[in-house]
Amino acid sequence: MTTLKTLTAAALAAITLAATPGFALALEPLSQNKYVNDRLIAARIADRIRKECPSYDARMIYAFGQARALKAWTLKQGYTSRQIDAFLDNKDDKKRIYAVADDYLKRRGAVRGNAQSFCAVGAQEFANNSYIATFLVKK
Repeated sequence: MTTLKTLTAAALAAITLAATPGFALALEPLSQNKYVNDRLIAARIADRIRKECPSYDARMIYAFGQARALKAWTLKQGYTSRQIDAFLDNKDDKKRIYAVADDYLKRRGAVRGNAQSFCAVGAQEFANNSYIATFLVKK
């Protein structure tokens, strides 16, 4: 009987611990979280398009809202504010995200210094009704 009580108590403790916010044993590093990375990459792509193409501007309030929503999502998944901040402050992760965004733009024909090539990518994003396009507004 004591063994059963001990096993039950251990199982309840494990369930309680796993349900505790911030318990991240099963969470992958944010740098490997596809949902988070895809959204950050999309925001970077949109930022590059709006900076290079004079036909587009940023939907800044929307972008701030999306950033807050992404942080809320990561917190709900069990990541801590400290983990999120460390990921966002990590220079290697920032370089990786920028590199993926640059590769995406390059594969679609964007050429640094050629505004029209970025405008063409932006137009295609709007035509595809992509998440990237949601960050942009036509001037």
